[in-house]
Amino acid sequence: MRNRFLVVAAVTAALAGPRTVLAAQQPAAGGAARPAEAGVQAAGGGAVLFQNNCATCHAGNDPRVPPLAALRQRTPEQIVEALVTGPMREQGADLTDAQRRAIAEFLTGGTLATRASAPAAGRCITPPGPPSLDLASGPQWNGWGPGLTNTRFQPAAQAGLTAEQTPKLTLRWAFGFPNATSARALPTVAGGRLFVGSNSGDVYSLDAKTGCTIWMYHAKSAVRTAIVIGPRGSGSAVYFGDGRANVYALDAVSGDLLWSRNVDEHPSAHITGTPTLYNNRLYVPVASGEEGQGNNPRYECCTFRGSLVALDTTTGTLAWKTYTISADAKPIGKNAGGTTRWGPSGAGIWSSPTVDAKRGVVYAATGNMYTEPQQGTSDAIMALDLETGATRWVAQVTPKDVFVVGCNAPNPANCPAEVGPDFDFGSAPILVTLAGGRDVIVAGQKSGVGWALDPDNRGAVLWQYKAGRGSALGGLEFGSAVDAEQAYFAVSDTIGPPTMQFDSTLQPGGLHAVKLATGERAWFAPPPPVKCAAGRGCNAAILAAITVIPGVVFTGSNDGGVRGFSTKDGALLWEFDTNRDFETVNGVPAKGASISGPGPIVAGGMLYINSGYGALGGRPGNVLLAFGVEK
Repeated sequence: MRNRFLVVAAVTAALAGPRTVLAAQQPAAGGAARPAEAGVQAAGGGAVLFQNNCATCHAGNDPRVPPLAALRQRTPEQIVEALVTGPMREQGADLTDAQRRAIAEFLTGGTLATRASAPAAGRCITPPGPPSLDLASGPQWNGWGPGLTNTRFQPAAQAGLTAEQTPKLTLRWAFGFPNATSARALPTVAGGRLFVGSNSGDVYSLDAKTGCTIWMYHAKSAVRTAIVIGPRGSGSAVYFGDGRANVYALDAVSGDLLWSRNVDEHPSAHITGTPTLYNNRLYVPVASGEEGQGNNPRYECCTFRGSLVALDTTTGTLAWKTYTISADAKPIGKNAGGTTRWGPSGAGIWSSPTVDAKRGVVYAATGNMYTEPQQGTSDAIMALDLETGATRWVAQVTPKDVFVVGCNAPNPANCPAEVGPDFDFGSAPILVTLAGGRDVIVAGQKSGVGWALDPDNRGAVLWQYKAGRGSALGGLEFGSAVDAEQAYFAVSDTIGPPTMQFDSTLQPGGLHAVKLATGERAWFAPPPPVKCAAGRGCNAAILAAITVIPGVVFTGSNDGGVRGFSTKDGALLWEFDTNRDFETVNGVPAKGASISGPGPIVAGGMLYINSGYGALGGRPGNVLLAFGVEK
């Protein structure tokens, strides 16, 4: 017992600082504790509750799990949401409302408050663009790709920015996301407006030139996907998914809800990959956070299986749903603590699906297995029929990859006898046509390998290029890019195998250009000097997706730097340090830090990028930055 309270005291000291005493641990007016909180105080308050229910993971060394310092920078509301409906819902299920509140207020030093409405500051006086949002006119970046093939290439006419102008880019405006420690949704630009989601569940429509707010919609959970825009009747609609596997359709002009639909009832299911819109159907990838429960010995791990869902855009009606694992999970034994283990499970789809209209298929890149028995559909590219969802073919590149969080730690709770390397696909497959007319699927994997697959031969390997060492946070993370001649692979490698620890002797990062026709290296740009000072996430790793315009590859790095490299030789053309506080157009205090997830986009002569990523070993922040060239 004494040791437990020594640990609690250490945790308390680690979280201590110049802040007020927690309201949840103080008596109510008149000196008496509130009835709902009396039991919490008797149990030792939020510190003991955290130690007993949360410290196993959050006081550990897995860089994918937010440490105490990162949790401290979140709001009480975000902690409670994680415990009620988010990735920690299993741990939170055994807690009372008062206990969840005590943990949240203990960690953050704040008190739960009612959610504020959209701030009045930064409202647009006159919304830009035509009322109908004509998508056929004007520059745009729509969805992840920015088109159906997910090349992350923006042609000159749409980019409105050249290689010669790139060194002249300057900050035009900044927008702050309230109640957020990560800015991880890709902006979308169309009709003079910018659409973007947030970690607090707010979705915004902004003036793309000035950043003023046109409307805001509050979803049921965090929004990590990009917003996808398409015509609807005489107007336009925007589509996106959230952290509880809900899909939404809103009126693009007003922000009014048209329909919403839950596409997976598993309590850990969520949507991180951007849906793809084609011919009045929305193709939605489904992943989950159940992998994070792997180190909980009381959790019956695992039952989730990934899927791709096709919805009718008019009504939200389900057209088809194809699971990446065909059979439901069944009991496969017990863990060391006597809790039942289930399998097979896993193979979530983390990234945006890619439409191949010529062949009538949609490609999806899958993740690792959570539990055995191993299936042939994890760590693979799957080709599904656009109309029916039937599987045309599967190209698996890493078999026997069974992994959950905790498998790298001592005494893992729910790991298989043979632990896999966690080399799933986190980035979208890219469909590109070579100069001679041949089509190729390019896919970057966390193994550090960039693949070229043949869509006409069931995904047979054409070439492979080893860009990074690979690990759970290594290799190629959120997104590669291509132009007409080259593929571009940005390397993370923030941790080195097999220890899963940060490796100070190996420098993460680097950008590779590879000839599309042969897989041979064209050039390599080594990691530049970092922009940050020191500490967690201060390295040159490039986890964020990258973007190409004619002559320039744009990257966002873990060190908070935004950079433009020449596509000819990898020379550095421009860089900007986001590690600072920003004055925002909406009056929300905001700062930049690690850049991960969505990366930059370019449209209409402007470059937009989110900065701040308090997950996956990064440093928290909450700002959207817009750059342009003075004319």
